[in-house]
Formats: sequence, C-alpha cells, structure tokens
Amino acid sequence: MLVVPPELTHRQATACLAMLLQGLKAHREPTVVVDATALKAFDSSALAVLLECRREALSSGKSFSVQGLPAALRGMAGLYGVGILMTPAG
Repeated sequence: MLVVPPELTHRQATACLAMLLQGLKAHREPTVVVDATALKAFDSSALAVLLECRREALSSGKSFSVQGLPAALRGMAGLYGVGILMTPAG
C-alpha cells in the first residue's frame, strides 16, 4: 500500500508524486492501493498527483484505488469530473 502524507498541496506535489511513483515501481501486487487517510491539508494538486499515479499504475497493467479519500477532496474530484477515477479500495 502506498501512503499519501498529511499535507499535499502544490508545494509538496512534485516530491509526493516522485515518492508514490518510486513505491509503484517496487509494488509487486496486481492492485495498487493508495491510502489517503492521513491527508488533512490539500488543494487540487492532490488530485493531479493521484491521477498521475493512477495513470502509471494502469500503464503497468495494475488496477488502482484510493482508500480514505477526504470527503472534501472526493467532492472536488466530482466537481472536476474525475470522481469515478478515485474509487475507494474494496
């Protein structure tokens, strides 16, 4: 499981994406789950990071899901029309 830090704004986006992509490369399971439970401070950059991580997972032939996505970020994803892409882990 990959973990998102408590703060993910434009300032942390590049470093967080690099960390997640590095974890994705080491991830051997067919399903990638990102845990966003700790995420408390965020902006739309958090969605961009998660969507890029999803693209990389799918291009590697893996499925992707997010668990613990804060309600406000889930709402933002819905407003941007990408809510369906941020499906919760089953």
